[in-house]
Amino acid sequence: MHDISWIKSNLEIFQTHMSNRGESVDVKKMLELDESRRQIIMDLQGLQQERNQRSKAVGQIKDKSGEEFKKAREAVQEINKKADDLREQERDIEEKFQDFLSRIPNILDQEVPVGKDESSNKIISEYGTPKEFDFEPKPHFELGEDLGMMDFEQTAKISGSRFVTLKGGLSSMERALANFMIDTHTKKFGFQEISPTFLVKSEAMYGTGQLPKFTEDSFETKDGMWLIPTSEVPLTNMVAGNIINKEDLPLRYVAYTPCFRSEAGSAGKDTRGMIRLHQFSKVELVTISDDEQAEEEYNNLLGAAEEILKQLELPYRKILLCSGDTGFSAKKTYDLEVWLPSQKCYREISSCSIFGDFQARRMKARCRNAGEKETKFMHTMNGSGLAIGRTIVAILENYQNKDGSISVPKSLQGYMGKEFISK
Repeated sequence: MHDISWIKSNLEIFQTHMSNRGESVDVKKMLELDESRRQIIMDLQGLQQERNQRSKAVGQIKDKSGEEFKKAREAVQEINKKADDLREQERDIEEKFQDFLSRIPNILDQEVPVGKDESSNKIISEYGTPKEFDFEPKPHFELGEDLGMMDFEQTAKISGSRFVTLKGGLSSMERALANFMIDTHTKKFGFQEISPTFLVKSEAMYGTGQLPKFTEDSFETKDGMWLIPTSEVPLTNMVAGNIINKEDLPLRYVAYTPCFRSEAGSAGKDTRGMIRLHQFSKVELVTISDDEQAEEEYNNLLGAAEEILKQLELPYRKILLCSGDTGFSAKKTYDLEVWLPSQKCYREISSCSIFGDFQARRMKARCRNAGEKETKFMHTMNGSGLAIGRTIVAILENYQNKDGSISVPKSLQGYMGKEFISK
């Protein structure tokens, strides 16, 4: 959510940022809505002042049964009626104004390169060297099906397309990865493990920016609850509506949850395999800080996500997303892309974003120094640490052997109790 006062004071900067994002914002309508609500507020204040004066005058009339008292009281009642009408108008215009603001994406960080799409994203660093195979590497879904541990066909009969059932060694790997990731994040990077809810209210989805703009991308229940598209939603909303002492910041949360996405608009993309599913599991990192700590905490969160890939010895690269590819709520995003031998390219496995106070404004989440009255909006950030399904995909493809077996990464062997997965 934006501060309209800042927009009005920095209108040219605001319009440049929206243009860089490829967004068209009707600034004239926005300013007209703001002016209308301000005028109504002024009119209300004027009526309230007039009512107070007339009410005082009514109280000074001695003859309570006379014509003067009757007319004076009727005048006060008329003012009250006008005030009620204005309050109704105020509620209506305020709702329209807030809805308008809630659909405007965040201002971009100055480091974000300008560009229309992913072709303008900037490669920041690379880690590891893709393995040279002495055979043609298979895609993960062939490897999983050949092992008898990845079932798409029967699962489609149960749940439809874009779902998968893992069995045996791959099911064990999923559990092992979650434990390995959470242990790393809690012990090495100071995150607190959380077991959040998987169903949230609309207010929580609104707070992190999923609603109203991305309604079709999520699953809504019949009673108006939402299946979480990521545990970012319940984790970030743990401070919604609260005022936190700065001394208690930063708050670092990590959670392992299922995630649910409708994948609206993804028809024809990654139709085979585990890259793009309606249900998938993910370890999510969320940090909540004040503005002074934010950049340092963002680097800590990024480092935590990268550490998983390094310990799994998976080749990856870090990408700074350009303006046209940066998400709605984010001011800056780094994607971590892992090498997939079957596709001979890097694919996203984690997206780490910093939001400034954009989400905090929507959630009304503030902080202050102990003993002081003045408050500031907190700063939020999150990232996948990592997406479990895509990590399994990367391990299968990068650790595959000629006989179809899969070598277990050294960092996972203690969690799984084995060095290989085979039929």
